[in-house]
Amino acid sequence: MRNALIVMVAMLCSGFAEAQSPLPTAPNPRVIRPKLISALQDASSIPPQHQPSPATAAPAPAVPPAANLPPLTLANAEQMAIRNNPRVSVGRLMALAQHEVYREAKSAELPTANLTVTAVEAEEGSRLSAGSITASRLLQHAGGGTDFTQLIYDFGHTHNLVLSRKLEEKASDASALATTEEIVLATDQAFYDALTAQAELNVAKQTVSTRQTTETQVGEMTRNKLKSTLDLSFADVDLSQAQLLELDAQNIAAATMATLDAVLGLDHDAQYALIEDATPPPPPPAAAEPLIQAALLQRPDLQSLSYDTQSAQKFARAQWDQLLPSISAQGTAGVVPVHPGTYYVDNWWGAIGGNINIPVFNGFLYSSEAREAKYRAQATAENSRDLRNGIVRNVRMSWLQANTSWQRMNVTVQLAQEANLAMNLAQTRYKLGLSSIVELSQAQLQLTSAQIQDTSARYQYRLALATLNYEMGTAP
Repeated sequence: MRNALIVMVAMLCSGFAEAQSPLPTAPNPRVIRPKLISALQDASSIPPQHQPSPATAAPAPAVPPAANLPPLTLANAEQMAIRNNPRVSVGRLMALAQHEVYREAKSAELPTANLTVTAVEAEEGSRLSAGSITASRLLQHAGGGTDFTQLIYDFGHTHNLVLSRKLEEKASDASALATTEEIVLATDQAFYDALTAQAELNVAKQTVSTRQTTETQVGEMTRNKLKSTLDLSFADVDLSQAQLLELDAQNIAAATMATLDAVLGLDHDAQYALIEDATPPPPPPAAAEPLIQAALLQRPDLQSLSYDTQSAQKFARAQWDQLLPSISAQGTAGVVPVHPGTYYVDNWWGAIGGNINIPVFNGFLYSSEAREAKYRAQATAENSRDLRNGIVRNVRMSWLQANTSWQRMNVTVQLAQEANLAMNLAQTRYKLGLSSIVELSQAQLQLTSAQIQDTSARYQYRLALATLNYEMGTAP
């Protein structure tokens, strides 16, 4: 029950016992924020004698005027977040790093050449008699040359490795885009939360002003013996409730602005005058099925996981190809300008040849590596299927939330109009002495609640549309 203290006193004094049931609020799993109405409910449990009087209440912290703050639109906020948020930078850098990994794998298909210059001073004609098995004769000479190797054919092992790395590069690019879209959604959420908090702060300030005026009028009528001290006590309680509401609204406004600064990639406190888009939001789409099909084609995180699956399959094929032979060519050429004529026929050398490498047995290493890669590819495919199912569910839920928010926005507009009319009637009846302060207090509470819900509904619908666009994979 809202304003339990008011209802209880009304039951004792004037027989007014009509309970007010709380208005339903649409669920929103993406926005978890304390409701400002709770400040009114909490204050209702405080006895009037414990409430601070309007004259002794602590003044609210000053809020910088919007005219002195730099303006910030939603589009500017999104661009700033994409430019400054470190998560976006990390995604781009990882994509660039993965491109270099692809080039590393591609190098195995290209020739390898080395240039060598060697000079040896040795005991002429002496021989190596220990160590590795090489040419044992030592000769004094100086020369230089080059050697090269080139893979000719390995039954697709290297080619599949290159394709695997290329697909990983595409997956990294898609993952970077997915991160960017996540940051854009986080920016939209922080922006609309800050707009909501600022609008609710304005409602709280207006409520304080209205109840301060009411408290002053009731105080004058009490001193003139036109109203009882009970009326003045209720007016003091209502004013204190409004002041608590304003304090909570100021705290939430500052917290939401700090969240927005963090999403924008700022490491310091920055205040902005948030500018709402004046264009009326469009109605939600008529059906969810076309949105689901678009999401399955456009979502970058699903594309990234699909590329990962294909990459894992290519890598598994490459691991099986290790069991097959490989053919390569080798060559060398050079000159020896300084050499003993006894042992050198010419002052240059050159040779070219081929090599066939046939794996015979290595302790089942290659077969185990191939099976491991196969199982990992199957697991990645299952992860992709799980994400696909999750996307279908999230798109449908976001579409339902957008429709609910659209309907709720229309209802809260009507609620605010009705609450404003009830407030005007309650004020008139109270001034004419036709009702008690209880009726006026409840009308004020209902108006404040309706204004807050109307403000929240407008921004929550825009956020619901932004969430739906994110679930569909719409590029920022």
